Amino acid sequence: MNTLWKPLRAVTSGHWIGSLRKNALWIAGGGASIAVILISCAGTGRTIMAPPMIPGAEFVGNDECATCHEDTVRDFKTADHARLQAKGGNVKEVGCESCHGPGSKHVEAGGGPGTIVNLQKDSTTCFQCHLDKKAEFSLPHAHPVMNGKMNCSDCHDPHESTGSQLGRVNDTCISCHTQQAGPFAFEHEGTRDGCTSCHNPHGSVNQKMLTERNASLCLKCHTQGDASIGGSGGHASSSRLGAGTCWSVGCHEGVHGSNTSPGLRY
Repeated sequence: MNTLWKPLRAVTSGHWIGSLRKNALWIAGGGASIAVILISCAGTGRTIMAPPMIPGAEFVGNDECATCHEDTVRDFKTADHARLQAKGGNVKEVGCESCHGPGSKHVEAGGGPGTIVNLQKDSTTCFQCHLDKKAEFSLPHAHPVMNGKMNCSDCHDPHESTGSQLGRVNDTCISCHTQQAGPFAFEHEGTRDGCTSCHNPHGSVNQKMLTERNASLCLKCHTQGDASIGGSGGHASSSRLGAGTCWSVGCHEGVHGSNTSPGLRY
């Protein structure tokens, strides 16, 4: 029987006082130990990630990196990642080398592959901090980052700010998805809200990396009227949605835009 239950057993035998004192001391001691553990955990205000390691290499600091990568180091102050950079004596350990690993071997070799972590080849370092994105890339429908066909830097520049304006976000998507860019004679106005208003660019449980499944996505914007009685040509939309989504049943196939139909039918 667990020690914690001995006082209860002792009550029935008439010897509960001594057992209670003994176990009270045991509980107090254990509680103090637990409290120390909790306090030590609570005292850690942030997650500390170890930088990638290069066998035999040592940290050299950002100034050394700037001797070759002057533009990158100069523009880095505009990047979101710059807020993670340590100042003062720790700058050698927390700076460029936090993501690229210690650079002494890279400096000695005058550059070259294998002497530094190249994030354009491997996104593993990104996932050390961006754990949620790693999970999204593992969903059924995602950009092929996990199998090495793409990497984070294909869409993101970790070294400088490219702005968070909507146009820039769309430009990144359109650089690959040129067909969806148009121009179209009849534009889907929803595209002005940005690609990410309908798609999760990292991954989704829904086909085409959509943020919502079925017609739920369309109805988030197209709430005017009653879908059960609306529809083109006098046909109720609800009678067609049973066969699929708004764009898969042959009604609004040109979901990004159309050159022939204002209803985005083709």
